[in-house]
Amino acid sequence: MSRAETTADKHLARLLPVARWPTAAEATSARWFQPTTLGRGGALTVHSRTWIPAMVPWRATPDGLVSDDVVAWYRRFAEGRPGVLVVEATGVRDVPSGPLLRIGDDRFVPGLHRLADAVREASGGETRLFIQLIDFLAIKRRPERTRFLRQFLPVSDALRARFAEVTGAPAPGDDDALRDALVALDDAQLAHVLPPRERESLERGHRERVTDVHLPHIAALPETLPPRFAEAARRAREAGFDGVELHYAHAYTMASFLSRLNTRDDGYGGSLAGRARLPLEVFHAVRAAVGADYVVGCRFLGDEVVAGGSRLDDARAFAVAFAEAGMDFLSVSKGGKFEDARAPKVGEAIYPYTGESGHECMPTVRIGAPGPFSRNVPLAAAVRAAVREAGHETPVVAAGGIGTFAQAEQILADGHADFVAAARQSLADPDWFAKIRAGRGDAVRRCFFTNYCEALDQAHKEVTCQRWDHAPDAPGEAPPARSRDGRRRLVAPPWTPST
Repeated sequence: MSRAETTADKHLARLLPVARWPTAAEATSARWFQPTTLGRGGALTVHSRTWIPAMVPWRATPDGLVSDDVVAWYRRFAEGRPGVLVVEATGVRDVPSGPLLRIGDDRFVPGLHRLADAVREASGGETRLFIQLIDFLAIKRRPERTRFLRQFLPVSDALRARFAEVTGAPAPGDDDALRDALVALDDAQLAHVLPPRERESLERGHRERVTDVHLPHIAALPETLPPRFAEAARRAREAGFDGVELHYAHAYTMASFLSRLNTRDDGYGGSLAGRARLPLEVFHAVRAAVGADYVVGCRFLGDEVVAGGSRLDDARAFAVAFAEAGMDFLSVSKGGKFEDARAPKVGEAIYPYTGESGHECMPTVRIGAPGPFSRNVPLAAAVRAAVREAGHETPVVAAGGIGTFAQAEQILADGHADFVAAARQSLADPDWFAKIRAGRGDAVRRCFFTNYCEALDQAHKEVTCQRWDHAPDAPGEAPPARSRDGRRRLVAPPWTPST
């Protein structure tokens, strides 16, 4: 037995056991593979309740355009014919953001149209394609200490007073001399001299917050964001997408408005109604732009998992408000915040999936009780119950550690969700839905839930899976595209029912 096979056996032993996979006949009659509808009046037919959530693969061009590798990534998922496939978080602003997709200008539409056509062709028209629309505020890399103190630190009378208080010596009156004196302090002294936000900028990199209303562009977000999202949604419809998912989750702008940490006093923070105000206004602007017959839903948090953050009670209230407003689906996630993220190394940007909230967002086999499998489903179940109690039938999507047919089927049987989503398992094996439907569950390439893929995302490398990075080329397969370092496959190995 090879070392790779031994390692694989060790990982497989830690996974949720599968007593047996369903036969083709059992899969055909299973809840997970039954058709349903989305949208007002059942505007959109979905062939199954299988769902692949948004994952960022780092394959767009540096200008945010669809590349050949982006098309290949989504085409490969579509070959497994999921009911719904959600394209990665795509920026509604036309600003530099590295190899991440953008939709902030009409020039992005042709490439996105090409992507939508590829998914439709690869799935035989079965897979419904949504695109996730995101806004994010500025995040800077962690600076080198001396450079930060000499170039970026704002100097003020309050800083001079704090310097004198901590050191017991008068602060230099000249700005450059004060900066020199700060450089000479040891880290413990400097930490006491710097204001909290400046200390954070030094130790974690500068990060804008929705509460920074002293900044004109932050104060103006309630005016600028609704039309930005609306135009992005219009472009999505023009490009041939079946719907849009508004990104109201994790560490980004809209989730920050929903958070209990949002203390804005301009009517867009504080109370539940204040925090929900901008997300609702964005939704209404989007709805007006795309029409009543187009699917518009959102992904939001059932629990922020950070001190002072929103919890399940907030999520239930937001879910009811979103359902009453007319959203077509509610996809529930958890955590993934900046507040508890690990401090980055100098020269790197903070990554919001490295603290407890991030681990809860993407639970691995190393997480504590009750383990990673279906760990976050109770949040979706509670959200769905609140929506139903309020008299709405808005579909709810559950996710988090889903890797077997039995899990998904039980979630639906228990009434915890209307769709069951799987990101990492679908990455490990884009064909797993097709394999299960064919009665070939034994051929499913199971995700190890070690977050190998997430580590690549954190490093801003092309996301791949350890289960297929080093897989041998299939008979007759053309040489697969590989990562920039040439070591990893960029798409999963092909599968045919005979293999």
